[in-house]
Amino acid sequence: MNLYMVATPIGNLEDITYRAVRVLGEVDVIACEDTRHTMQLLSHYGIKKRLIACHAHNEEESSKGILELLDSGLNVAYCSDAGTPGISDPGARLCERVRNDGKHKIIPIPGAAAVTALVSVAGNIGKSFTFEGFLSPKKGRRTKRLEALFAAGNAFVIYESPFRVVKTLEDIKSVNDRALIIAGRELTKAFEEIIRGSVGEVISYLEAKDKIKGEFAIIVVPEVDDDNNQEDSDA
Repeated sequence: MNLYMVATPIGNLEDITYRAVRVLGEVDVIACEDTRHTMQLLSHYGIKKRLIACHAHNEEESSKGILELLDSGLNVAYCSDAGTPGISDPGARLCERVRNDGKHKIIPIPGAAAVTALVSVAGNIGKSFTFEGFLSPKKGRRTKRLEALFAAGNAFVIYESPFRVVKTLEDIKSVNDRALIIAGRELTKAFEEIIRGSVGEVISYLEAKDKIKGEFAIIVVPEVDDDNNQEDSDA
């Protein structure tokens, strides 16, 4: 039987493929990061299915049960809360277990991801970039990793919460105060915002807000290029 890794919207519920909706409607069981979150998506499209939880804290154990469902002749879809499974989301351990078992096909159903959404509107960030996802919450480890990312010389993409975004940007500035930042907040949602400027400009812009809301995807370009930045800075 088949395990489908299904990308789901990162905000706007219309950002899902026809194929994904069809697959979610056809499978026997849907495993998901948060059953309540996925239920909202399924309800929007009129889909009723058996749901089981498979998240970061139980993925190792839950993947065993999902494999048993596949062994019993059921097709299973997996959805993380938003975006593509395995990209700073659960799903990798499940894939690894099913692949190592060797009896079932794993089929990707591509779609939304915050990293690709932001890169598509970022402009010229260079020929390549590194996707880092969430940095360590520990300052020492975070700073050390930022130093390594800057040393590599390519643009890189991180994810950050609204509660820690300014601290992370301050760490970026401490390592490289010439970095260019393109930050996407609440991507695809009603209050979507793209903020572009030097790291210092973006920090000042966010600090001026009464309250910072929404998850962030952030592109960090190691050096501000005057031809690439200042004219269209929004910060």
